[in-house]
Amino acid sequence: MSAPLPEFQRFQYAFAAHIRDPKANACPRGVEATHMRIYTRLVYNNVENFLLTCFPVLRKVLGTRRWKRVVRAFLATHRSRSPFFREIPAEFIQYLQAEWKSPPNYPEFMLELAHYEWIELALSVSMDGPDWDHIDPDGGLLEQRPVLNPVLANLCYRWPVHRIRPRARVMPIETCLLVFRDATDQVQFSEINGFTSRLVSLLETAEHTGQTALEIVAAESRHPSPEVVIQGGLAIMRDLQARGALLGVLRE
Repeated sequence: MSAPLPEFQRFQYAFAAHIRDPKANACPRGVEATHMRIYTRLVYNNVENFLLTCFPVLRKVLGTRRWKRVVRAFLATHRSRSPFFREIPAEFIQYLQAEWKSPPNYPEFMLELAHYEWIELALSVSMDGPDWDHIDPDGGLLEQRPVLNPVLANLCYRWPVHRIRPRARVMPIETCLLVFRDATDQVQFSEINGFTSRLVSLLETAEHTGQTALEIVAAESRHPSPEVVIQGGLAIMRDLQARGALLGVLRE
C-alpha cells in the first residue's frame, strides 16, 4: 500500500486540477477565488495563444464558442509528453487524433485541417537537414537512387484542406499535398496527383533507383506504355529537384 501524499503535493494537485478545469474541480483551500481566477485565465490564455498562432483557419471555421470548447477540453484532459511550449500544437494534434470526441456540430474535416495547419510549424522547426557529403546533385535520376529533401511531408487527405475557409462549402475529395522546407528555410506547399504521391512514397524508402520506382508505378497503374510513365516520371523528378523537394542522388 502506497504512503499518502504529503500535504504540499496534495495542494499542488488540487491547484493544477482547478486551473485545468475550474468547473469540475473546486478551488483549493486557503487560496482566494479572485487569485485563482487570475492564474486560471493566465494559463488558458497562454495555451490558447500558442494554438491560435498555429491554427488560425481552424479557429475561424469553428467560431469562438466551438473553438474555446475544444481548447478548454484539451487543457482539462490531455496529458502532454513534452515540457516545451513550441510542442503545444503537436500535443493538440495528438489530442484530436486520440482523445477528442467530436460533437455532431463540429466539421468532419476538423482533424485534417488542424494537421494541415500544424505541418508548416513542424517542418519549419525541424532540426533535420541534408547530408550533402552523400548526395550528388548532378547524378542520373533514373540510373541512381534519388534523395528527397529530409524536411518533407507527403500527405493525403480526404478533404481539400488547403481550400477550406470560414463559411465556404466543401465536399470530400482525395487531396494529395507535398510540403517541404526549401533552401531558404521557407515551407512550400504543392498540390500533387496520386501518381506523384506514389512516386514520392517509393523514393522516401531510398531503396529504389528512379527507373525502378517508376517501373513499379507503371506496373501498379497497368499503363499500356510503361515508357510513357517513365518519361513522365523523369520530368516530375526534375521538377521536384528544381523546386528543392528532391536534392539529387545518393553517392554510391
